[in-house]
Amino acid sequence: MDRYLIPFNTDEIAHEYYDVVIIGSGIAGVYTALQIDSRIKVAIITKETIDISNSVLAQGGIAVSLDKEDSPELHFKDTVFAGAGLCNEDAVWVLVNEAAENIEILQGYGVKFDVGEDHRLALSREAAHSKNRIIHVGDATGKEVCDTLIHAVLKRENVTIFERTFAIDIITDDKKCCGLLVFDEDSGEYKLFASDIVICASGGFGQLYKYTTNPPVATGDGAAIAHRAGCELMDLEFVQFHPTVLYHPENKSFLISEAVRGEGAYLLDSSGKRFMQDYHPMAELAPRDVVSRAIFEHIQKTGETHVFLDISHKDAQFVKKRFPTIYSTCMKYGIDITKDRIPVAPAEHYCMGGIKTDEYGRTRIEGFYACGEAACNAIHGANRLASNSLLEGLVFGRRIGLEASRIILNRTRPAIKSVRSEPAVVETRPGLNTEDIKKRLKEIMTHNVGIIRNKEKLSRALEQVLEMKKQIEGRRLVSIEQWELANMLILSELVIKSALIRTESRGAHFRTDYPYTDDVNWKINTII
Repeated sequence: MDRYLIPFNTDEIAHEYYDVVIIGSGIAGVYTALQIDSRIKVAIITKETIDISNSVLAQGGIAVSLDKEDSPELHFKDTVFAGAGLCNEDAVWVLVNEAAENIEILQGYGVKFDVGEDHRLALSREAAHSKNRIIHVGDATGKEVCDTLIHAVLKRENVTIFERTFAIDIITDDKKCCGLLVFDEDSGEYKLFASDIVICASGGFGQLYKYTTNPPVATGDGAAIAHRAGCELMDLEFVQFHPTVLYHPENKSFLISEAVRGEGAYLLDSSGKRFMQDYHPMAELAPRDVVSRAIFEHIQKTGETHVFLDISHKDAQFVKKRFPTIYSTCMKYGIDITKDRIPVAPAEHYCMGGIKTDEYGRTRIEGFYACGEAACNAIHGANRLASNSLLEGLVFGRRIGLEASRIILNRTRPAIKSVRSEPAVVETRPGLNTEDIKKRLKEIMTHNVGIIRNKEKLSRALEQVLEMKKQIEGRRLVSIEQWELANMLILSELVIKSALIRTESRGAHFRTDYPYTDDVNWKINTII
């Protein structure tokens, strides 16, 4: 693998100087920027516009123990239980103990969470939570939080936002970060953002799969950048498939929040029979991986393409008020959720694995940090507990922001060294059909590295992905589409290899050839 994606010479590229550079404009990236001291010069790089991210699509809410019958200890137990024995317990304690503080900070920025008749924050429940602890803004929590944080960060004079700017690679010297190489899509120019602190909050890699709730930008660029720089990636085999995603000819990516089941919705087959109690005692509120596999297996047994989610037995006005986004979106497709069953099927939703970090977001590259879905401090273990993802971005984003501020305010800016990437041998061959290769890759990953896996399917997928990688080897990649493809192929290879290494079933990773959990030999995290 080449160290850098493209050939370059930093002496020949325009420089922008910043104290901190953040890749990504979702909740983790923007919130981190807001935690950095206002005397520090910050750049936020986003490959689309600032309002496009996976965070915006998050519906359910944020988990925090606020009820008198709840506690951080109970939140900890639920998180570790859902994580199937692979959670980093130190990181989980940080998450649950610093949750309330960060929610107060969010409210200070103006986030208006739903409240009950007692004027206290309304708390709902989602799968695998033992208590009501999900705070929310209708069914569009991610959008409300993102909009509020973006509004706040736009007022910060020390923060500059660069939209339609693609992060190609972090520049390193002797395992130290010294900048970020980017491509400005509007000007068509390469730039070097010179900085010895780069924070990756670029999100996950849902676009490796045919059906995903993730936006098109989620191509795993951050993890691929980190891998090329020599960072360790961890737990890539744990890919969470959300059990209830709209299954309609015109839309197979719209999330039907787990909160719908939390409010009492039933999963039904085409005959109208509830079936989840046949698979798990918690029925519809079983952990996500269990519900996704149950739906997948039930579909295979019945030969159908989807199942149904039914909340029509609940009060219609309550449903409309609690789930306005889901109600209005489904109505566009002729589905009135107050009367009709919602056709649903599992789709890729969240990556538990990513860039290996510690509890302060640090990686093995000095000055390079990661948080949010791009990172992995093993807080989610083998299966993320519902509504812990936005919380993770907040808690660890704040920690990184405070850490970066402390470092920068107590040092002088280091000199930026010249770095050159020598061009690889470039063969003259016909142009790449990038879209066709991406489409084929998604099919391979979906059919072989999806909800149910085995050695035969994984090995076949690895062979096919390595063959596809040969199509770009020796080429000079010159476009965002080609760089994304290279990143997607790198991540696909690593996800498959991680899944082959884990010869057991645990959490979101289920292998038919190793259907049982092996606590004796495999209670470890997969680092690659």
